[in-house]
Amino acid sequence: MSSKFKSRFTRRDFLKLALALSGGILGGAAALRLRIPPQPRANVTVFRADAYDETLLLDLIHRGLQAYPAVLARAKGGRVVLKPNLIEYYESSRVNTNRAVVRAAIEAFRRAGAAEVIVAEGPGHRRDMEILLELSGFDQMLQDAGVKFIDLNLDAITPVSLIANYTRLDHIFFPDTILQADLVVSMPKLKTHHWAGVTLSLKNMFGTVPGVKYGWPKNLLHWRGIHQSIADINSTLQPGFTIIDGIEGMEGDGPLYGDTVNANILLMGDNLTATDATAARLMGVYPERIRYFLLMLAHGGTLQESLITQLAENPATLQQDFRVLEHLAVIKKPPTILSRLFT
Repeated sequence: MSSKFKSRFTRRDFLKLALALSGGILGGAAALRLRIPPQPRANVTVFRADAYDETLLLDLIHRGLQAYPAVLARAKGGRVVLKPNLIEYYESSRVNTNRAVVRAAIEAFRRAGAAEVIVAEGPGHRRDMEILLELSGFDQMLQDAGVKFIDLNLDAITPVSLIANYTRLDHIFFPDTILQADLVVSMPKLKTHHWAGVTLSLKNMFGTVPGVKYGWPKNLLHWRGIHQSIADINSTLQPGFTIIDGIEGMEGDGPLYGDTVNANILLMGDNLTATDATAARLMGVYPERIRYFLLMLAHGGTLQESLITQLAENPATLQQDFRVLEHLAVIKKPPTILSRLFT
C-alpha cells in the first residue's frame, strides 16, 4: 500500500471512536478528527478455478496481473519474493498454499520480466523447514522450477521502526530477504482462524517475523495482540500484491485443524485489505467485524464494498458460508454502528 497512508491510528483513537459512537456522534467529521484517511478505490480480481492445474493457474495469474500495471513495473527487472502459507503438513487437511499455485506464480512473474523470483516462509508452528518442504512436495517443485527457498526464521535480520506501533514494540526485526525485495507477494490459503477470525493475505505476513529472534510460535507478538501485530507488520512492510489460494479453503478450527471447503476461487489484488475483505465476504464473513482490517484503514486499506471494483467473476456467484468456531459467531453477523463508521 502507498507510503502516503502512514498516519497513526492508535489504541487511544480506537477508544475515542467507541466513546464517540456511544454518545451518538456519527459521520465524516468524527473520522476526520481521528485522522482516518479516505478509503482509496481498489481493484480485486476474482477467478473461478476448479482444480490445481498449473497450466490453468498460470493463465489466470498472468491475465490477472495485467490489471495491475504498477505491480508489473515493480516486478520487471526486480527481485520478487513469494510468501506462501506453509506452516505444517497433515495428510488429510488442506493447511498450506498449494504448490501448484506457487509454481504458476513463479512462471507468471518470470513472464513479467522479474530478474529473480524467490519463495520464502517463516512458519511459527513447524521448526524443521526441510521436513515440511519435503512432506508438502515444495522441495521438488522448487527444484524443478530452479527457484531458491529462504527460511525466514533463520535469515539475516534488521530492526525496522514501526509505522503505527500498535504493539508498542517501537521496532520489529524483519528478514533481509523481505526488506531487500522489489515486490513482496503474500500467497495465503483461504482459511478461518481460531483467534483472528480469518487468515488471509494480511495475516499471512505474520510468517515474515523471524523465529531466530522471536522464537516459536512467536509468542511475543501474540502477547502484544494478534490484531495489533498484523497491523504493525503490514503497515510497516507494505507488501505490494496478493494471490489467495481459495480453490480448497478451510472452515471451522483453522488455521490447522479445520475442514476442507471446495471454494473454487483464486483472488488477486494490490490492496491487501480490499482483497481480504472480498475474500471474507466470499466466506460469508463481514469484514467490518475483523479488527485488524479496521486498523489497516489508517494505512491505505479499503473495506467499503462500493469502492472495490471486482474484476473477472462476479463474487456473488461464488459466495459460500464458511463455518466458524462458536466464540467467533459475531463475525457472521451484520456490522454495528461502530464498524459502519469505519466503512
